[in-house]
Amino acid sequence: MKHIVILLYLIITIILAIATVFEAIYGTTFISTYCYQSSWFFALWAVLGIWGAIYIFQRKLWKRPASILLHTAFMVMLVGAGITWLWGEKGIVHIREGETQQNFLQTNDTLVRPLPFQIRLNTFNISYYPGTESPTNYESLVSILDGTKSFEQTISMNNILSYKGYRFYQSSFDEDKKGTWLSVNHDPIGIGVTYTGYFLMVIAMLYVLVSPKCGFRKLLKHPLLQKGILSLVLVFSAFANTLSAQESETVKPIWNRETADSSAYLQIIYNDRIAPFNTLARDFTTKLYGKPSYKGLSAEQVVGSWLLFPEAWAKEPMILIKDKELRDKLGITEKYACYLDFFDQQGNYKLRTLWEQSKSSRKNAPPSALQKAITQVDEKVALISMLQQGELIQKLPPTIAPLPQQKIIAEIWYNKIPFCKILFMANLTIGIIIFVFLCAQIVRNSTNSSPKINKIFSFLLIISFLFHTFGMGLRWYISGRIPLGNGYETMMFIAWCILCIALILRNKFRLCVAFGFLLSGFTLLVAYLGQNNPQITSLMPVLHSPILSIHVSVLMIAYALYGFITLQGMLALYLHFHNNKLYQEQINTLTIFSKLLLYPATFLMGIGIFVGAIWANISWGNYWSWDPKETWALITFLVYAAGFHSESIGKFNKSAFFHTYMIFAFLTVLMTYFGVNNLLGGMHSYK
Repeated sequence: MKHIVILLYLIITIILAIATVFEAIYGTTFISTYCYQSSWFFALWAVLGIWGAIYIFQRKLWKRPASILLHTAFMVMLVGAGITWLWGEKGIVHIREGETQQNFLQTNDTLVRPLPFQIRLNTFNISYYPGTESPTNYESLVSILDGTKSFEQTISMNNILSYKGYRFYQSSFDEDKKGTWLSVNHDPIGIGVTYTGYFLMVIAMLYVLVSPKCGFRKLLKHPLLQKGILSLVLVFSAFANTLSAQESETVKPIWNRETADSSAYLQIIYNDRIAPFNTLARDFTTKLYGKPSYKGLSAEQVVGSWLLFPEAWAKEPMILIKDKELRDKLGITEKYACYLDFFDQQGNYKLRTLWEQSKSSRKNAPPSALQKAITQVDEKVALISMLQQGELIQKLPPTIAPLPQQKIIAEIWYNKIPFCKILFMANLTIGIIIFVFLCAQIVRNSTNSSPKINKIFSFLLIISFLFHTFGMGLRWYISGRIPLGNGYETMMFIAWCILCIALILRNKFRLCVAFGFLLSGFTLLVAYLGQNNPQITSLMPVLHSPILSIHVSVLMIAYALYGFITLQGMLALYLHFHNNKLYQEQINTLTIFSKLLLYPATFLMGIGIFVGAIWANISWGNYWSWDPKETWALITFLVYAAGFHSESIGKFNKSAFFHTYMIFAFLTVLMTYFGVNNLLGGMHSYK
């Protein structure tokens, strides 16, 4: 029985991973029809649930109430998902302005289903990002007609209509903007059962953490954790120096420096908020050139020069093109192109032609690397067009009160202080110094270190944490929202969580100081190198939700804890292969501490996933859609959850196997966070 459950668990995990790859190749419709919505996929989950319940009964798990409650919660969620699959209705309603509809097309069997009421589209409105054809929001003003009862409601990207168990959310619109496409979900029982499972899961996870019969409390009382440890850390490679000498050559003509500097404090409307001109100028220059200044010119000078001398600057090679394939197709040999390089002699826009050619060769396929590069460069060209047409810089209307001067000053100072660069360089440097110190300790076979040195390391950790907190707080103060709206901000938050965890655990497990510096340093380095848009921008309407902030925050903390477990695993394996007998106590301590961290990490991962499901249900009317990011988050949860079952899988009791497994398990975290964005795409591939 045990082997059947393990085999089914493994098969489902592998199928989920393969399915996301197939979706990238063959499209969402294909994989949804032949996998996620298929009978065999449903049967596989059902068999796992039934065999799992039987195995739990055989193991007499009811003697451990916390464990039985947790597994019951998962069973309830499976039942809820089964009800959704069997009886839930999902489809599309297409309505033209002034028309009334009482049917919807069910997507899984393409049958027309009746609605118990009528829905009429009164008007449809759409708003765009300035200077582009990309919609920021679409709104359908509809009327519900139910006998003598009628009412109006607006359906938008973050505002669904719910009536009599039917949930409508904005999906798309007609090209002439006179019609709307609404997605429909009708699943009141399945959602209710699934939400019950979520609630039981949270209660059970808290119960597991406090129950004396569960492993978490037993690990906390282990004598090795009371002793602490100072051990060797793996050698981490030095990081590259990203500073480059500033070019001395300047271009002409240019805007006067004095006048440009005085414009930095001017208040404008930028990205739907009041901001200093300095922010727009830095964003504009960074977007085009990759740096906030250009050949010794300030960002304000660059923007002003583009406005005053457009013909001269159109010949200036300052538009960064990273993709070599795109440069080759444009006939550009250098990394930087000028504005005129994107137009032929007849004035035709070259990127549009390349885009159409790439789309025709990849119908119904996710965007290729070339298409992504075209999109990124097209945005840069569009920025210049918006600037020249007067659409980018919007003066503060007299009807809007200006911001307090201290808030403008705060934002300019935030722009001047490179928090991410300073932190990643400092944290990696300090982490490597601690590594060298610990190397010396281990060579001398010394387990005790000077209290003064430990205090210095702790002091530096506190300074780093406070500086990071100040930067995050300043960004929060400036933007007026929790800074978790894009990939850059979430990476910054992961680093903050790592430093916070290191501070909390530094006295219990002093090696956490080294781990905190190194792991946060590498996280910040990734954020620094990978940031395309580190600007403070307004969020998409669908991202305006406090539930989303909780969802992202909880997952980021889980990722940080998994990072700690991975580093500890690397250290444990090094000690194991270096001299297993000499460092057995240190290896055991690392194993215990990793198993201890596995509880909050995996529990937070599970809570984060299901909080995200609730957010999706509120925003889109559907709590689970098998999007690649959702699927890989579930894979991550399943992979790490296996580590708790040392009684069923005896190999987890062996330190070497446990740490090896945890190191490879971290690949699922990397795939969830980075791989989906860059390889698979989907609704969650925000960058």
